[in-house]
Amino acid sequence: MKKWLLIVCAGLLALLSACSSGSADNTNAEGKVELDFWTFWGSETRRPMIEKLIEDFNNSQDEIVVKHTYVPWGDIWTKNLAAIAAGDPPDVIVNDIRTVKIRASNNQVEDISKWVDDDLKNSFYPHLWDAVTYKDKAYALPFTTDTRMLFYNKDAFREAGLDPEKPPRTWKELKEYSDKLTVKNEDGGYKQVGYYPNWGNFTTHDWMINADDGKGLMEGGEPTINTPAKKEAIQWMYDWKQELGSEAVQNMKAEFGNEQQDPFISGKVAMWAEIGTFYKQLEEFGGDLDYGVATMPAYNEDTKPWSTGGGFVMEIPKGAKNPEASMKFIKYLTDVEAQTYWGENNFDNIANKEATKQITENLDGKGAEIFQKSMESLEYTYLSITPPEYPEYENLVNPLIDDALNGKISVEEALDQAQKDVENSKQ
Repeated sequence: MKKWLLIVCAGLLALLSACSSGSADNTNAEGKVELDFWTFWGSETRRPMIEKLIEDFNNSQDEIVVKHTYVPWGDIWTKNLAAIAAGDPPDVIVNDIRTVKIRASNNQVEDISKWVDDDLKNSFYPHLWDAVTYKDKAYALPFTTDTRMLFYNKDAFREAGLDPEKPPRTWKELKEYSDKLTVKNEDGGYKQVGYYPNWGNFTTHDWMINADDGKGLMEGGEPTINTPAKKEAIQWMYDWKQELGSEAVQNMKAEFGNEQQDPFISGKVAMWAEIGTFYKQLEEFGGDLDYGVATMPAYNEDTKPWSTGGGFVMEIPKGAKNPEASMKFIKYLTDVEAQTYWGENNFDNIANKEATKQITENLDGKGAEIFQKSMESLEYTYLSITPPEYPEYENLVNPLIDDALNGKISVEEALDQAQKDVENSKQ
C-alpha cells in the first residue's frame, strides 16, 4: 500500500512540475511554443533590426513566441556545441555557412529535409544551397552571403594621373596603379600606400584562389594546395612585401584604426578590398570621400575576376525541443519580406533570389552602384566550404604560408608541405 502511494505521489509531483515549468516542447502558459533564438548581433545597428524581425514574426501568428538571446561573436558557436552536448541547445541559431557540412557530419544539427520542397530550395542561389546540404539532405537555410570587392579613392587616382573611372582589371594593372599611388614621406616612411595584398578583407587564401581561376584549396573534397598558380600567388605577395619593406608594412599597419581612422577612409591606403557592407561605414564616417568600387582584379586578361565569400545560415541545433516550430521561424527569416528588410538596412548580400531582385530595384545612388557591383562580383565568388574529411585544413596550411611570406622557407617548400600535411590529416 505504501509503495503504491509513493508511486502516485511521484506521478503527481511530475505532473505539477510540468504544469509549472512548461511541457517538453517548451509550451508556455498561453499555449504558445517558446523558441530561444541565438545570434551574435548585438551592435546598435543590427540588434534592433533582428529584434524587429522577431517582433514581426511573433505578431504574425499566435502559435509561437520567439525570444532573442545575444551571445558574443567569440563565444556563440562554442557555447552552442556545449549546449548540444548538455542536451539543452537553443532552438534556432545563426551559424557559419562554410561549416554546415562539418556540423551535419558530427550530428550537431537537425536534418530539415522533410520541411523542404523544390520551391523553397529554388528560392536560394544554387551555390548557397549546396553549402547547406550533406549527403543529399538539408541541414540549414541560407541567410546571407558576401563577396569581396576593390574600393578605390578617386581623388588619389586623379592626383596620380590615373583615370578615376578605370580601376585596375588585372594583377599587372593593380601593381602599376599601386606604384603610382604610393607616396613616401621625407623620412622614407609611407604617407600613402597604393595597395598591399595582405591588408583588407582579401588575403592570402583569396589571392591563391584568384590566381588559380577560381579553384579553391579544396576541390571535390580533396586538397589542391600546391598548384603552380597558387605558388605564384604566394611568391607575388612575398615580392610585394619585400619591395615595400617588412618593417614599413608592420609600422603602417600598427597605425590602422576603425571608423574615421580606417586606413582607406583616412587616406593611408588608396585601394582597399572589402565586402559590400563597408558602404555603411563609408556612409557614416567617409565624409566627402570620393570613391569607386570594382570587382577584384583578375590574375590576367584570360582569367575571371575571382573573389571569395562566406555568409551565415539559420539552423536548428541537434536536440532542439520543437524543430517544427523552429523551422517555421527559419522559413520566415529567409523569405522575401524579412530578407528584403535585412538586405536594405544592413547592405548585406542576402540569400533569397527574389529579395535580392527587390533590393536592386529599390536602391538608388551610391548604394545602388555598390550593390549592383556586388551582384556582378557574386558571379565569380568562390565559397570555401570546409569538407568534413579535412576539418582542420586551414590550421595546417596557414602557419606554413606565414613562414613563406616571412621568408623562413621557400614558397614551394611551404605549399608542398601543406599539401602533404592536409592529405595526411584526412578523417
